[in-house]
Amino acid sequence: MNDAPQIANSNSDSRRTFLKTSGTLAAATALSGAMVPRVHAAGSDVVQVALVGCGGRGTGAAQNALGVKIGQTKLVAMADVFENRLNISHQSLKKANGEKFDVPDDRKFIGFDGYKQAIDCLKPGDVAIFATPPAFRWVHFKYAIEKGVNVFMEKPITVDGPSTRKMLALGEESVKKNLKVGVGLMCRHCEARGELFDRIQAGEMGDLITLRCYRMHPPVGSAFSDPKPADMNELDYQIQRFHSFLWASGGLFSDFYIHNIDECCWMKNAWPVKAQAVGGRNYRGNKIDQNFDSYAVEYTFEDGAKLFMNGRVMPGCHDEFASYAHGSKGAAVISQSSHSPARCKIYKGQNMTKENLIWSFNRPEPNPYALEWEHLIDAILNDKPHNEVKRGAEASLVTSMGRMAAHTGQVVTFDEILKSEHEFAPDVDKLTKGGEAPIKANAEGKYPIPMPGLVTDREYS
Repeated sequence: MNDAPQIANSNSDSRRTFLKTSGTLAAATALSGAMVPRVHAAGSDVVQVALVGCGGRGTGAAQNALGVKIGQTKLVAMADVFENRLNISHQSLKKANGEKFDVPDDRKFIGFDGYKQAIDCLKPGDVAIFATPPAFRWVHFKYAIEKGVNVFMEKPITVDGPSTRKMLALGEESVKKNLKVGVGLMCRHCEARGELFDRIQAGEMGDLITLRCYRMHPPVGSAFSDPKPADMNELDYQIQRFHSFLWASGGLFSDFYIHNIDECCWMKNAWPVKAQAVGGRNYRGNKIDQNFDSYAVEYTFEDGAKLFMNGRVMPGCHDEFASYAHGSKGAAVISQSSHSPARCKIYKGQNMTKENLIWSFNRPEPNPYALEWEHLIDAILNDKPHNEVKRGAEASLVTSMGRMAAHTGQVVTFDEILKSEHEFAPDVDKLTKGGEAPIKANAEGKYPIPMPGLVTDREYS
């Protein structure tokens, strides 16, 4: 590959908000405030919010939106394909938010077209939260752009090459409309990681040679699934168990590992150009999901530096949830013990011992889940450049690159995954309640799984 994918350099002020997107998109974003009128209604201090996807992450994002300290926000509409899930979220958010919650029954929408009805409750300049399974991101984002609505969308925002190309094109369109778009890679808003990034870029660790990250723990979410109940619709089942299906989420790999991969690439200030990987399924009993339960990926950057990602979803094994960086002058902790607090540190040499500690972020760390919303609402109210789509799409693509390398047994490059024609769910925008699902089970109730070395041009057949 002649041109390595790069992450743009950022100054000290901008990185405390987010690492700006690269290339022409960053330039367009910077110019958009001067070229396009403000998108939030003049004279209005209240940013209205619609929640699309009312599961745990969506409910959490809505709570973060309603908890901002800058400006005023109000939740006015909710949508989901499952009524019970919407009602549980509705009750929780109503109880916690008082006057900031205004979602009567006629603004609760059930079904695959509910996102349109929820967005239609907003005015241009308000914000829609997209927290459904990732397969639906581009569909919902397209409609939000048409309506002039700002967006916060959960990660990952794509699951394969074709959906990434769609999202990149939509991102460019959203910039032209001066829309503010946040992507739920909240680690980019972490103040501790931001200071560590500044120190690395200033040369305190010399050249970054190796990065490594770990997410190893027992099964969580819907990563492993038992056979579908006989009385349950196939499509409902696959959406409800979305971590188990590559079309819906990119599987556990994309949904679980993207944060660690992304924060390592941030510190390197570049995207890797290729990946090779191994993975497998072990003592899985009658589980029917498409996931491997162990993954090991070697990502290579243009300068030859490496990022090693290790993921395992098994009970009874050593657990670790952390990211590290190794340079020619020392080593660093990027994150420890899940996503927050990060507890960033720099050590002289490669032994991370107390006596070798030369810097740590030794003040309280603001919650990055809250910070990403403070930054988004600030941008909406004050018309500041804020569009994370390109960076979010590329982070999602790089994650998919490692997953595809493991699932096919091949070396996969950035260009190859971007240009791949295997779209997991090409008709996701046409799905209907009770309709057919993108993949079908065989007579034993099992779904196609990756077969490295046998199926090499796509992740399953």
